[in-house]
Amino acid sequence: MKFFKIIATAVIFASGAVQATAQSALNEILSEGVLRVGTTGDWNPMTMRDIATNTYVGYDIDVMTMLANDLGVEIEFVPTDWKTLVAGVTSGQYHITGSASVSPARAKAAGYSDSYFSLVTVPLTLRENADRFTNWDDLNVEGVSVAATLGTTQEAQVKQYFPAATHRIVEAPARDFQEVLSGRADASITSNIEAATLVEQYENLMIIPVDAGRSPTPVAMLLPQADQVWINYVNTWISLKQEQGFFDDLGDKWGLNAE
Repeated sequence: MKFFKIIATAVIFASGAVQATAQSALNEILSEGVLRVGTTGDWNPMTMRDIATNTYVGYDIDVMTMLANDLGVEIEFVPTDWKTLVAGVTSGQYHITGSASVSPARAKAAGYSDSYFSLVTVPLTLRENADRFTNWDDLNVEGVSVAATLGTTQEAQVKQYFPAATHRIVEAPARDFQEVLSGRADASITSNIEAATLVEQYENLMIIPVDAGRSPTPVAMLLPQADQVWINYVNTWISLKQEQGFFDDLGDKWGLNAE
């Protein structure tokens, strides 16, 4: 849309610094006509990669496709994983990432956009363990193994929540919930968003009926930390899209607004 391209140009000139503008990812995107987006392809329903066709679908994919459309450029999805997500931004492999939990550790190296939704952490287990695990404390027991994926916020949380348990930290493309399905772990922790999709996909998985989820966390896009021109544009875009109901509609489409 021409309107968003006008905003992009205005943001560049408003920075008041020619050198900063020249170095901005926004200037590069508009000049080259391509927005490069880092995405893991393993977070249902946010980003899911079809290995056979090397294509992506999901909430994040729709968000980034719309961002590229409003910038008037093509989009290129760059495969990454959770442990290298930040490094891909800082090294310039991509201009922006899809959704990532906001964390102080990531913020040390990368910048964040404004947040557009929040999530909480919940535990998963097999339905056959329904009587064994009914609350958070049931998992913090010696002899119980709890899985998380390397590089995710849950990697730190599993150690924080369950110091007495055994921690199974797996590296992508392996995933924490797969450890539960295979019997190598008793439980795993993930976002309530992913958990809801997993229990629909795998009938033998269940969300442990804890009183409440833990670690409420805003979700945002990662961008180059010092590139305020690019960050300003993305935040302006997010604000406009929120006012227009874009994120609400997309949340309905991908089941993020379910109670």
